[in-house]
Amino acid sequence: MSESVTTAADASQPDRTRATRTLAVTGLNHALHDGYTDLIYVLLPIWQTEFALSYSLLALLRGLYSGAMAGLQIPVSRLAARIDGRVLLMAGTMVSALGYVLGGLSGGVIGLALALALSGAGSSTQHPLASAAVSRAYGKGARGPLGIYNFSGDLGKAAIPALTSVLLVTMTWRHTLLVMAVAGLCVAACIAFAMPAVGKGTESKSKTSTHHAGAGRGGFAWLLAIGVLDSAVRMGFLTFLPFLLRDKGASLPTNGLALALVFIGGAAGKFTCGWLGARIGTLRTVLLTEGGTAVLILAVLALPLAPAIVLLPLLGVMLNGTSSVLYGTVPELTPSDRTERAFALFYTGTIGSGATAPVLYGLLGDALGPSMATIATAITALATIPLAMALARHLVDNASAH
Repeated sequence: MSESVTTAADASQPDRTRATRTLAVTGLNHALHDGYTDLIYVLLPIWQTEFALSYSLLALLRGLYSGAMAGLQIPVSRLAARIDGRVLLMAGTMVSALGYVLGGLSGGVIGLALALALSGAGSSTQHPLASAAVSRAYGKGARGPLGIYNFSGDLGKAAIPALTSVLLVTMTWRHTLLVMAVAGLCVAACIAFAMPAVGKGTESKSKTSTHHAGAGRGGFAWLLAIGVLDSAVRMGFLTFLPFLLRDKGASLPTNGLALALVFIGGAAGKFTCGWLGARIGTLRTVLLTEGGTAVLILAVLALPLAPAIVLLPLLGVMLNGTSSVLYGTVPELTPSDRTERAFALFYTGTIGSGATAPVLYGLLGDALGPSMATIATAITALATIPLAMALARHLVDNASAH
């Protein structure tokens, strides 16, 4: 008996090690790509000055990166059925780095635009393939690790734009992009040498797959709808927050502090709510985070400046916390051989929603004012609650409770 227990423990140790390595490398990769996405914000004023660009053309440059990233996620997930996911992740990271090399060497705005589109295309690999790799590595225990993976992107969003700002003090933006490209090549090397093989999607039918008999009967559609609305609420509210605080008397430095508090809370929410979902279930966690989001948005709208700012870290937790719970539920509703495609659909929907929601809420703000548009974001958050109730019957954590 003791020998069999020892053998089982020894056999599980390599699996735990592989899972940890998978999470560490995919988290590093996620931090890089999310940092690549947001460092563009730091460079937009420089490009405006150098190339005499209008705001619409600057928005187009930013949109080329995110548009290429979002639009290619589904084709990449299909490609994962034929090519090992680790190879695709490494290749995608190298392509993103190459895009920034070409951006640094570009002679004009057209070359820069093409380089950004190429870099965005490379980033299309990381969300669906890395999420699926973490999901398969941890099996039924994937909710918490997926929350950590999600959180790692926020670390990159904070670190890489800050590093870019420091580098711009000592070198030109072109040389800065070359330095960022070298960082990307180093991460690609980590994927090649440190990350365990992921396998092809059609061959990775893990014994620890978390999907159940109810998967594929509409549950994923409810999950995607919640994700789309959740992303719309987050991006819509953040669009109006600086204007709301300005109307309460906030200065520019105060506005910057307020946004930082929201982002800090958001990072904490992504880190903790994945684990919370594993403990109390998806339904209860979504009800808590979305209901809390609606209440806190209305509170920030109604309160004076100082108490409103105090609430912002908690609001950040609620705004971003739902996403980790939703990401962690994707594998539960999906057959193991379709995990990459499911994550690709989910990320495409949420990224697309995040891109279009500010425009729609902006039109509403133009028509009714920023306060009414902000109230609309709170109503949108509450609209996810009946969707979560419809989703509940497809979930293992709720089905097992009955």
